[in-house]
Order: sequence, then structure tokens, then C-alpha cells
Amino acid sequence: MATKASNFKYEEEIIVNSKGLELFTCRWLPVDSEPKALIFLNHGYGMECSVSMKGAALRLVKAGFAVYGIDNQGHGKSSGIQGFIPSFDDLVTDCSDFFTSICEKKENKRKMRILLGESMGGGMVLLLHRKKPEYWDGGVLVAPMCKIAEDMKPPQLVINVLMQLAKVIPTWKIVPGKDIVDLAFRDPKIREEVRNNPLCYKGRLRLQTASQLLNVSLDLEKRLQEVTFPFFVAHGEADKVTDPTVSKLLYETASSFHKKFTLYPGMWHALTYGEFEENTDMVFRDVISWIDERISSGNSRLEREQKRANDEFETDRSNKE
Repeated sequence: MATKASNFKYEEEIIVNSKGLELFTCRWLPVDSEPKALIFLNHGYGMECSVSMKGAALRLVKAGFAVYGIDNQGHGKSSGIQGFIPSFDDLVTDCSDFFTSICEKKENKRKMRILLGESMGGGMVLLLHRKKPEYWDGGVLVAPMCKIAEDMKPPQLVINVLMQLAKVIPTWKIVPGKDIVDLAFRDPKIREEVRNNPLCYKGRLRLQTASQLLNVSLDLEKRLQEVTFPFFVAHGEADKVTDPTVSKLLYETASSFHKKFTLYPGMWHALTYGEFEENTDMVFRDVISWIDERISSGNSRLEREQKRANDEFETDRSNKE
């Protein structure tokens, strides 16, 4: 499927991952100019790219960026049991393989590579960076899943029981919890859109999914100091789904030289799709401004790659002599 507007085109493509699963991908591309950078979208748990992240993509493509998205296994239009995450590592591999395949195209090799993720997608961005620490030029982390808010988790005793059950009945939807739609999306109109979107999973957490999300968030929280790439982390002060204090801790603890943290007073969890329009406008002004600053400061990764290639050439020449 492909559609074309006055200043961008939208395309969809089904790809097959290393395990034979069909995954839905989509892209928004400027038509009259070279993209300023490549931006890779990572959606939240239960969400998807083509509808719920469309607003984010349109803002970014109209600002001159090429934007790419992928629906994770069990999400959106990709294959798998809806809302089921058997292995978060597999999701990271899927995203890494797809995103790098775009970056390695000849016409994209010299373009900056920016990861953008919200909630679970923010956790995904950090794991993609961990997988290839020097590959990505920056990350935009929106209410990242570095720690699930305590009020969202069952008591520890219940968690221990559920973890054991996950080994036996991993797909069962029996994890107790609050209605995340009511907690995450502040604008009632968007809340209704999410409830009516069949691509969004709104049922109870499946046992294995809950286990995977909890383990990933605990792992990320313990290893914040390992983050080294430039990033901008944005969090709503009134977020009841992921913990804003851990986003602040990420900013303070990460080894990155270029980093920025903005806490938005009164805003909820879903900042890119869920807030009132004037608030979303504010967030994206900050996001686009930060990415533009990264572009204007130069591509340090490209410089490193060129230096490495030059050093290897000189070494080969010396050995031949």
C-alpha cells in the first residue's frame, strides 16, 4: 500500500523475520527534498505504528525527516498472538534487523540515525543502543519504561506466583491490574480512539508478557550508567504508568555527554498521542529542536567510521610495503 500527499509519501511493507514471522512495517518519506535524518519509531505496549503513531510520524516527516515504523510481534498488523510477548529479546532483534537494513542502504549511509520510542518503545530504544552502542546517533525517550510505576504492579507475593504460572500457561490473560487506557491517555477523545482501534490490545496482561516487561524494566533500571549515546528524555509529571523519577535518574546517571531531560508539568503518560493538542505541540517542538541541534553539531559516528576506514587503509598499505 502506498499513498502520496503534497509533501510526503506513505508506504507499507510486510517483512519476514529470522523465525519466519510476518511483521508489518511502514514509512513516511519527504518527496521534494532529501531527508535531514532517519527516525525510527518504537511503539508502546499494546499499541502500533500506522494509526497510534501516525500523528508523531506526520509531524516529523513535515519537519523534513524520513520516518520508519514496525509493529512488534503480537502488536498491530504483525503476526503473533495479540498482546503476547514470548521474548523481548526477539522484539529487539526484529527492530534492530529492520532498522539497520534501512540504514545500510547506499542512499542512507551518510544520514544520521535517531531512535524514538514511547513507554515500552523507550525501553526498546535503550536496548537497541545497548545491542549496538556506537551505531545510533541519538535517542528520543518519551516516558521510557525504565521502571513501571509501583501502583501499576501487583503485590510482590502475587508477582512471585504469576512468574511461576507464566512457565505453564504463558498466554493466559489473568494478571490483575488497572485500566491502562484510563491512566495513560489524558484527552478523552484520544482515549476513545484507542478503545475503538482494533489494532490496539486492551485486554489484561498475558502472564509471559507481564514477566518480560517487568524483567526488562528491572534490568534497564539497574544499568542506566551504561547509556552512552546522546538522548533527550521527556516525561509527564503526572505519569502514573512509568516512573518519572527514573527518567530523571537516567539523565543524572547515564554516561552520555549530550543529554537532556524535560519534565512536563501536569502531563500524563502518553505524550506523543494522548495529550491535548497544545501539549503535544509543545513536546514535538522540543523533540524536533533537539534533533535539529544534533544534526547541526555534526555526525560524530560518521567521522569515527571514516577515521577507522582510513586507519585500516593506512595499515593495509604499510603491511604491503
